[in-house]
Amino acid sequence: MSGPRRLDWDEGSPERLYVLTGGRSGSTAREPLDLVTLIVSRSAPDPGLQPEHAAIVRMCEYPLSVAEISAYLALPASVVMVLLSDLLSQRRVEARPPIPAASLPDAVLLEAVMHGLRKL
Repeated sequence: MSGPRRLDWDEGSPERLYVLTGGRSGSTAREPLDLVTLIVSRSAPDPGLQPEHAAIVRMCEYPLSVAEISAYLALPASVVMVLLSDLLSQRRVEARPPIPAASLPDAVLLEAVMHGLRKL
């Protein structure tokens, strides 16, 4: 008879997540982070960084959302937000709000331009 299955350290065990965040449960960033906040690296990772911090800095050479970072690292978004708040306070990354839909070009206008260009 076997007991409850224990998650391996690499499978997202609570102990691993606790160690990654240093026991913290929320972001301490000045700017509020949400799943669509875009993160961009400000520099290359230093050799002394925690592996997850270094991975975030490397992958955010181009803007990525918090949700994308969470998916790529296979970590819960809450854990990623704690890691990002560390990187933000160290000024290794910067957070940018997503582009609001109101500032994007109107789809009807773009379609009209596209049809006009085809007629040329």
